[in-house]
Amino acid sequence: MAKTSTTTQGLRAAIERSGYYPALVAEAVEAAVGGEPMRSYLVHQETTFDQNEVRRHVTVLVLTDTRFIVSHTDEQAADSTSPTPYATTSTESVKIGRISSVVVSRVVANPESYKPGTLPREVVLTIGWGAVSRIDLEPAACGDPNCEADHGYTGNSTADDLSLRVSEAGDGPETVREALAFAQALSEATADTTR
Repeated sequence: MAKTSTTTQGLRAAIERSGYYPALVAEAVEAAVGGEPMRSYLVHQETTFDQNEVRRHVTVLVLTDTRFIVSHTDEQAADSTSPTPYATTSTESVKIGRISSVVVSRVVANPESYKPGTLPREVVLTIGWGAVSRIDLEPAACGDPNCEADHGYTGNSTADDLSLRVSEAGDGPETVREALAFAQALSEATADTTR
């Protein structure tokens, strides 16, 4: 999708609908995008409960012709560093060619009667580009149950830069559709080897 006033207005309207510091979020995202045309975007507002506090978080994903942009904004309660509540917003710009994986996990009800095109109950979008890796290690062993030798460790490393979950019950069917559309646009962009 080429950048048009509709795309720009659509992104800004989605940020406004999230209701989460829209002026701050929009400014950060627009500065990261610059003048580059947008192909697709996704805005996801999430509310979590931390002991007795309610915390909000918004993630904005933008796909341009050459980059994948991630913006996170979190609110913080007053603490020893600030006598008033505050928000932190950050953006990261990743070249499309650096994205190593786009994983889309779909949860569907009654899979035995699934019909193509039916909206999943939830979608988890995981994107890896090598900035964050998770390493799971465990003691290595051999097949001999009586062996007491130290075989070192074994494990695996998993790219886990961003994981975003949307559900029909929590976010609404339109957000699930938008997440699937964004995932498809990003997958298609990473398949283009000329970038």
